[in-house]
Amino acid sequence: MNKQSVRLHVLENQINRLEKRLTRLSATSNRYSWTRLGLFLVEVGLTIAAFYFGGSWIGSLGIVVSLVVFNVVAYYHRRVDQSITRHKIWLKLKTTQVARLKLDWIALPAMPILAPSKSDHPFETDLDLTGERSLHRLIDTALTQEGSQRLKDWLLDIHPNLPLIQHRQILVQELAPLTLFRDKLRLNATLASGQVAEQWEGKKLLDWLSKHIPNKSLLQTLRLLSGLALVDIVLFLLSFSGIFPNYFWLLSFVVYVGVFQVQASSTAALLEEAYTLRDGLIRLRAVLKYLETYHYGRHSNLKKLCEPFLDRTKRPSAQLKRISRVADGAILQKNAPLWIVINAIVPLRFYLAHRLNFCKAQVATLLPGWLEVWFELEALNSLAEFSYLNPDYIFPEVVPDDKPLVFQAAALGHPLILQEQKICNDFTLNQSGEIVIITGSNMAGKSSFLRTLGTNLCLTYAGGPVNAGSFQTSLFRLFTCIKVSDSVTDGFSYFYAEVKRLKALLDELERPDPLPLFFLIDEIFRGTNNRERLIGSRSYLRALVGRNGVGIVSTHDLELVKLAEEIPRIQNFHFKETVLEGRMVFDYKLRPGPCPTTNALKIMRLEGLPVDTPD
Repeated sequence: MNKQSVRLHVLENQINRLEKRLTRLSATSNRYSWTRLGLFLVEVGLTIAAFYFGGSWIGSLGIVVSLVVFNVVAYYHRRVDQSITRHKIWLKLKTTQVARLKLDWIALPAMPILAPSKSDHPFETDLDLTGERSLHRLIDTALTQEGSQRLKDWLLDIHPNLPLIQHRQILVQELAPLTLFRDKLRLNATLASGQVAEQWEGKKLLDWLSKHIPNKSLLQTLRLLSGLALVDIVLFLLSFSGIFPNYFWLLSFVVYVGVFQVQASSTAALLEEAYTLRDGLIRLRAVLKYLETYHYGRHSNLKKLCEPFLDRTKRPSAQLKRISRVADGAILQKNAPLWIVINAIVPLRFYLAHRLNFCKAQVATLLPGWLEVWFELEALNSLAEFSYLNPDYIFPEVVPDDKPLVFQAAALGHPLILQEQKICNDFTLNQSGEIVIITGSNMAGKSSFLRTLGTNLCLTYAGGPVNAGSFQTSLFRLFTCIKVSDSVTDGFSYFYAEVKRLKALLDELERPDPLPLFFLIDEIFRGTNNRERLIGSRSYLRALVGRNGVGIVSTHDLELVKLAEEIPRIQNFHFKETVLEGRMVFDYKLRPGPCPTTNALKIMRLEGLPVDTPD
């Protein structure tokens, strides 16, 4: 049993225990429900009996005792229900982790809606980094859209930076074993907001902070309305006592309402947004409070990252609590009759708006920094959980720019292929300007191998672990030409789209840059006939070789392998297949040299298509 299987077994045992606890807690909750019903009926019976028999002190005492018992039972019932909620969230966390291990896309959280990438990104689409069944969706555990976006940006980085990569690696390695830290962070945020899967958008809170009604004008309005309200209350009491006639307080009330209505529009948007953002504020406060009180111990890098939350005199959770309290008051707007009555007596609307502005001014300079740390931690936690769930993966060594170019991997696999179906390969490129031509039959594994190389490079530059036994690489710019498609709307044929992509790759290779290019081309010039494909491919490969980069090109054209005899910096590798008991069998192992076999005609015959015998 490998390490990943052991981890899966541990998670399944945790799920089994959680399900048993939930069953017991649900049974306990049901007993409490029946007990509360019984106590309620007893109370009703005692009340009727006390009324019927003239309200004896024994009956009254029985009612009081039953009420006390009822409230005690209700208290413990609430605690049991809260425990059920926590266990359900915890169970959801664990089942999601199992889904990530098993690549169960249906059970994974829905793909977040993020800012679209550039349509001409050099490798995003080709490597399945984003989308429904992508590396980003598999890894992403962020509670915020910004945290999810940050992880995506790391995976799509087109110009990797060594100090940033090393910094992230250190933090991810420190965070990987802290499963309880990550799970409790998510648990607290989910309990606070009551939303298990929905991601929160921190930008809305920042936008809200930027909308600031001048405090001076709002305060003046609040003082004026408070004075009018006080005068109105005094005149009402004097009128009620018969000292003043009624029209005095009515006149004062009309003036109060008139000023209130004229100024009310200035606070409408502020209070409405406070109500809308209330859940986000609660979730953020729960997260920051947990980070403030967490015992970091020897986790010095994590502690340094969370330093903005550790100043006891400026606890973020305390400052956000003040905003949350005022935002809670905005909920009264949804109870129109009560809201009208309260504001008819005192200017609560303007008091809440003033308090919101005051609290906003206090945190306006601090909140962006708090959110920045949280978004960073979210992305790091995603990579850390990915590392924890895949204990066989390793953290690669990234070689500085001043060292000789290197790409060397052993037991390299693809993280989006199930463990039991995965075949790993060794691969090395150590010479600038080198090109590897990979030949092989259809379905032999050429395209998957190219994606394996590119995906692990993206994980490396994001600061995460890679699916390899060992992995050493220089810093590269990455460019791919794998999933070329035609465009009906733009009027592009497949071949023309491929030509444009290959021209963009060549332009990138020729662009002056200190980082060499690492390029991956799948089935070069597949969109044209055999003769022109061979001529074009030869010319294109000659243009690529010896430049500031290295690359791998897959092809069906066995004639291309002869280039290795002419150009020393071109190597040949291949994948092969065998026919066993009437079916094609692939071992997906990369071998040196050109492919000795083809399988197109074999596949046609095996599927019952007519195939002429060659002359």
